[in-house]
Amino acid sequence: MYAKGLKGVVAAETKLSDIDGENGRLIYRGYPVETLAVDYIFEEIAYLLWYGKLPKSAELQELKDKMKQYRAVPKYVKEMLNHLPEEMDMMSALRTLVSSLVLDDQSKHPTIDQAIQITAVIPTLIAYIYRRRQGKPAVDPHPDFDHTKNYLYMLYGKEPAEDHVEALDTYMILTQEHGMNASTFAARVTVSSESDIVSGITSAIGTMKGPLHGGAPGGVIELLEEMNTPENIEKVVRNKLENGEKLMGFGHRVYRTKDPRAKALKTKLLQSNPDDNWLKLALEVEEKAIQLLNEYKPGRLLNTNVEFYAAAIMKAIDMDPELFTPTFTASRSAGWTAHILEQMEDNTIFRPQSKYIGSAAVK
Repeated sequence: MYAKGLKGVVAAETKLSDIDGENGRLIYRGYPVETLAVDYIFEEIAYLLWYGKLPKSAELQELKDKMKQYRAVPKYVKEMLNHLPEEMDMMSALRTLVSSLVLDDQSKHPTIDQAIQITAVIPTLIAYIYRRRQGKPAVDPHPDFDHTKNYLYMLYGKEPAEDHVEALDTYMILTQEHGMNASTFAARVTVSSESDIVSGITSAIGTMKGPLHGGAPGGVIELLEEMNTPENIEKVVRNKLENGEKLMGFGHRVYRTKDPRAKALKTKLLQSNPDDNWLKLALEVEEKAIQLLNEYKPGRLLNTNVEFYAAAIMKAIDMDPELFTPTFTASRSAGWTAHILEQMEDNTIFRPQSKYIGSAAVK
């Protein structure tokens, strides 16, 4: 049986997440993401993915301490960054630096400690790359800040506002894990050959770099900027639909109803920053666009996806669009590493078949 792109083919069993596209539900190890995004922080959800349970207070503190320890970047990696071409894009630079990492016990099968090391250091690498591209000096990790707060601190060189930390933390929880997506599959395929965890994450980053996977929020912001005011919404949406253009931020390959991650992000924005002008515009765009999508494409059930409200969060915290895909990478690293660990628990190398459609054999 041939399934282009392996669509619909079950290639692995997982205990990490379950996606119910028909009913718009996503769970991490049995917990609805809406609950996790409201009541917990990034480190707690990473712990859940790695260990299979939510941490107790002492376990959470131990994880926080480890992640703070592992934020530091080796000297040789900093030197390597300084020798990379200035025109190299951020994701290519990140892929290159990650591939150079030497972790504890790297010759052995992937471990949770290695997963923690990678997840902790990736935001540091992103911040160093970004500030170099901005012509600014690097900001070293803050010894007292938790994961997401430290990331924003290192990017901008000042203590971030708490509502910005909470908004970004919510986004990073909701994008930690999402089943067998392209980058996760790439990571699992790589380590299924019994390669190391760094190689698996390097493969995943290379896959995330592609615009069909990791670049969607930028398109949503362009859409919102094109509209600019509520008066322009209907005109812009109708024009795009009549020209057969895709409406960025609407519809999802998996979810046939509302994306639960979009709902959770929307709730967080309404709680933390209800007066933000971009949020108000996004709310009006959502309402009008869904109305027009139902008019132009009846029965398709095209609703806002996670990228739509991710874009609203990025605008609310004034994040440079160049950082969107790297930030997605920083959050998804927890899920990638959890999948790598799961793959090695009961490993079989991936070896799908291909169907030959070339010329017949020459006689």
